[in-house]
Amino acid sequence: MEFYCEFKTRESNFNSGFTNGMTMTGSDSVNHSRKISEDKEKTVFEYMGNTVECFHIKKGNVTECYSRFVNNGEESVTLDMISSFAIRDIYADVIHRAASFWSAEGRLISQRLVDMNMEQAWLGASVRFEKFGQLGSMPVRKWFPFIVLENTSKSEFIGVQLYCSASWQIELFRREEPLSLSGGLADYDFGHWCKKVEPKEVFITPKAVIATGKSLEEVCDRLVKAQKPRIAEPDKEMPVIFNEYCTTWGDPTEEKLRKIAERLDGSGVKYLVIDSGWYKEEGRDWSGSIGDWNISKAIFPDGLKKTTDMIKSHGLIPGLWFEHENVGWASRSYHNTDHLLKRFGTPIASGGRRFWDMRDPWVIDYLNEKVIGILKENGFGYLKIDYNDSIGIGCDGAESLGEGLRQTVAASEDFLRILAEEMPELVIENCSSGGHRLVPSMMELSSMASFSDAHECKCIPIIAANLHRLIRPEQSQIWAVLKGYDDIHRIRYSLCAGFLGRLCLSGDIFDISEENWKETLSAIAFYDKVKEIIRSGFTRVIRCNADSYGKPQGYQAVLRTFENRELLVVHTFENGANPDIDDLLEGKKIIEEWGNELSKDFRGRVFLLEN
Repeated sequence: MEFYCEFKTRESNFNSGFTNGMTMTGSDSVNHSRKISEDKEKTVFEYMGNTVECFHIKKGNVTECYSRFVNNGEESVTLDMISSFAIRDIYADVIHRAASFWSAEGRLISQRLVDMNMEQAWLGASVRFEKFGQLGSMPVRKWFPFIVLENTSKSEFIGVQLYCSASWQIELFRREEPLSLSGGLADYDFGHWCKKVEPKEVFITPKAVIATGKSLEEVCDRLVKAQKPRIAEPDKEMPVIFNEYCTTWGDPTEEKLRKIAERLDGSGVKYLVIDSGWYKEEGRDWSGSIGDWNISKAIFPDGLKKTTDMIKSHGLIPGLWFEHENVGWASRSYHNTDHLLKRFGTPIASGGRRFWDMRDPWVIDYLNEKVIGILKENGFGYLKIDYNDSIGIGCDGAESLGEGLRQTVAASEDFLRILAEEMPELVIENCSSGGHRLVPSMMELSSMASFSDAHECKCIPIIAANLHRLIRPEQSQIWAVLKGYDDIHRIRYSLCAGFLGRLCLSGDIFDISEENWKETLSAIAFYDKVKEIIRSGFTRVIRCNADSYGKPQGYQAVLRTFENRELLVVHTFENGANPDIDDLLEGKKIIEEWGNELSKDFRGRVFLLEN
């Protein structure tokens, strides 16, 4: 395995093999580069008098990669592509990827390369490649920036995660055996990205992390554990959250929040998050009203401070929802076009939203006043950041639309750093219609993330398990929506899914029966006993034979191990009663268990085991 850098300057030739317009891999920029130095952390190439530094730094059991282009000349150089990582000499026959759509995040797609028409050509006149990625400011809208290659004959795996919150790409490339793998920012052909590097300037790519191992689970575990999130002090013990969205559905009021807080008092729940709608003006919906951020006098006539004081009086930390990067069609901010993102001079509009230009100092000053000001003045300790549409391929203000996008997203990340500096104790939740921003670069700036918008779906356990391969379970906030009409079996099914990450309650908790509420309290108490396994364990088994998310059939069993203890979370779906989990229990002592018997469909059960 050899580390190098894939890049293409504007003037260099594309690769041969019928690739022009489809891939920039193997351009003359790479083919005519000269290696000038190499050590265990960096390989340096020279091209046309410029320097390309390829970093590959070993950190524990992963390798951190990024590239650095240095213009040593007297004229500007335009990069049409430069990779964060590139690896030659890989032998593999299976590719594993994580597909993603709204409320269907992280589905594992495993394919043989032969089925993808990736066999080498009979002559070297043609190349084979698979190029995939995502365009826009929702980096997990189609695929996660993740890939694992498997050599089945040797049980060898190599996996990569990109730390890229804007448009990105990953490419698998072959002219002959073996394979090459590279990835980074989406190039000019794919993502309309180019970068003009002026004389003596340097451009540094986003980073990537690479891991190897003897199984898919081992590689994913190493990639996930390489993520180093900013966990705010109040969140370090992984407390349970209550978010009122599936209680009020965008219509929070002081009275409704009082009823919730009274119910939660002494329950073991720590956060009560006020979701969307607290700012909406009369006659407008919560979605169209975002952007002005004036506390609604109709909903909170005495302001928010009275409500947050009430929430605190019940032993809870109050949280607040913002979608601060966007503005809705019904807001006055929607027409403040001097400070909104544009494409070809026209404000970018999508789904009733426009987008603040986060590079604009006026915007940052405005958000400092509105977001940080409201949080501080009203005593909030938790911030949920939502983001419900995408900028798309890019925006004006740079040498390319894609570079405008990269700069804008980087400025959004910088604002999160400002928040953390201004309010060190603030717990930040990363949400984007659920899971559209579940990338390491965003996860490292937040305490946790909404795993999905699958609030009341039967597929919640499947999505939650998939995400073990991609983000840290201690950051994966999983909804358990409790409805007044739910029977005890459905309550248990929903709560059991929360044991696959961070347990987040919502729903009709003041309308459910006392029996179901007592069962909820017992789940919270049991959850407290297994937090360390969720935080520090290794998910060595994800067994799911359900193909459909909409109508799942079969069962799922997820086994996570830490030291001499294990957490086994089992769900049955349609036609999945009495699942075969004997092998997962064999030779182990059941310390405690909670939930349904698994003798019927749509049941959930959690086991705490000891080896």
